Amino acid sequence: MVTLMLDSEQLEVVLTRAERGFALRGENIVMPRATITKVMLTDDAWIWLRGFRRRGTHVPGVIAAGTWKSGNGEDFVLVRGHRPSVVIELDGSGEFIRIVLTTRHGIELVKALRLDVESEASDVAELVGGAPEQEPPAAEVRPAKPRRARAPKTAPAPA
Repeated sequence: MVTLMLDSEQLEVVLTRAERGFALRGENIVMPRATITKVMLTDDAWIWLRGFRRRGTHVPGVIAAGTWKSGNGEDFVLVRGHRPSVVIELDGSGEFIRIVLTTRHGIELVKALRLDVESEASDVAELVGGAPEQEPPAAEVRPAKPRRARAPKTAPAPA
C-alpha cells in the first residue's frame, strides 16, 4: 500500500519498489501542499479513472498503476482491488491534475489537511444566503371518487 508523508510544506506519495515498477515511475510523487484543492475518500476508486493509460500497468478490477491522460491533463493512479481509496485534486500547476490512490491512510490525510483551517466549516445553506428553507406544506390527498359502471354499448338492431 502507498504511504503518504505530509508536512507543513508538501505531500509526498512514497512508492514501494513494486509500485514504482507497475507505474513505470522511478521516483516518489512530491507536491506542494498549497497545490491541493480537494481530497475525497471513496470505496470504489475504479469509477475515478478517466482518459487512457499513457504509461503503466492496467488489469481491470485488479490493478491500475501509472499515468492516465485525459482532456484535462494527466492523473497519477495507483489502485489495487476494491479497497478504500483517496482522490486528491490539484490546481494543475504541477505534473498531475489528480492523484487516485488505494491507501488506508485516507482518513488521516483528510484530518491532517484540516488542522490548519482557520475557521470551522459553515453550512452550505448559510453560505448561499440565509437560513435553510422550510419544507413546503404537504399536499392534500383526497381519495378518488368511485366511478359508475357503464353499460356496454350494443349495436343497433337490424330493421
